[in-house]
Amino acid sequence: MKRVLITGGAGFLGSHLCDRFIKEGCHVIAMDNLITGSMSNIEHLMPLENFEFYHHDVSKYIHIPGELDYILHFASPASPIDYLKIPIPTLKVGSLGTHNCLGLALAKRARMIIASTSEVYGDPMVHPQTEDYWGNVNPVGPRGVYDEAKRFQEAMTMAYHTFHGVETRIVRIFNTYGPRMRLNDGRALPAFIGQALRGEDITIFGDGSQTRSFCYVDDLVEGIYRLLLSDHEQPVNIGNPDEISILDFAQEIIDLTGTDQKVVFLDLPKDDPKQRKPDITKAKEILGWEPTVNRSEGLKITYEYFKNLPEGDLYKYAHPREF
Repeated sequence: MKRVLITGGAGFLGSHLCDRFIKEGCHVIAMDNLITGSMSNIEHLMPLENFEFYHHDVSKYIHIPGELDYILHFASPASPIDYLKIPIPTLKVGSLGTHNCLGLALAKRARMIIASTSEVYGDPMVHPQTEDYWGNVNPVGPRGVYDEAKRFQEAMTMAYHTFHGVETRIVRIFNTYGPRMRLNDGRALPAFIGQALRGEDITIFGDGSQTRSFCYVDDLVEGIYRLLLSDHEQPVNIGNPDEISILDFAQEIIDLTGTDQKVVFLDLPKDDPKQRKPDITKAKEILGWEPTVNRSEGLKITYEYFKNLPEGDLYKYAHPREF
């Protein structure tokens, strides 16, 4: 039985990865400090003999007894509202946390994959974004704590690979959605659905012409799994290239929820990317992967999940969309 450590295991993506590796017959160790994760995401796994949970901050020393085959480093705040509230922990988990995980991978002779992000491309001057594009990032802007943490994370990972011979993989994740997202984390999809369920106006930053590409979580997990098991050591984009403007996306949410809402326009935040679309040529050629769940199907599943949350969750942490 393969033993797998998943940091950020109680988070949105981390918990879905726990599910996948349990399904694959692995012994899964989830680690999370619960700063943005939630035990509710993994409570269904707690009774299982081949699942463990460590309440721990990966920015501090990590000790895992026994052998490890794989390490998936997915611990990090991922929402602008989160990383602007907790900038130092965001930087620490991308730097110290990555260093600790790589040291553990070296000691255990484990293969490690890190969760990088499309944000390494910043506000891109190349469209769609290919893995050989170096990005347009403001290191001292409000988003720099997240963007540069992830860029450093990639550099540290490659250094351990080239200098210590650690088997490493790098996945650059584009916008992803699905059940277990936090309803009020500030990102467009849960924010729009939350506003619809509460009967509030939908708030759009700028004129809504900026684009995003949304990938359903099951597709993303499949891509991550294939990359981990592949022999490819360079970064790979995993995301859905079906691009849509934020204004059109807001209308899709209004149509989906059957609400009659007003759209309100706010100032565009500093350094907010104008375009976001992955070039997934590498993923297709190397992994034989491409998304299979179309947005309308994925949105229905996600909306049903949010609609069935306890009523109190609709207003928990609810705030105006600031970012």
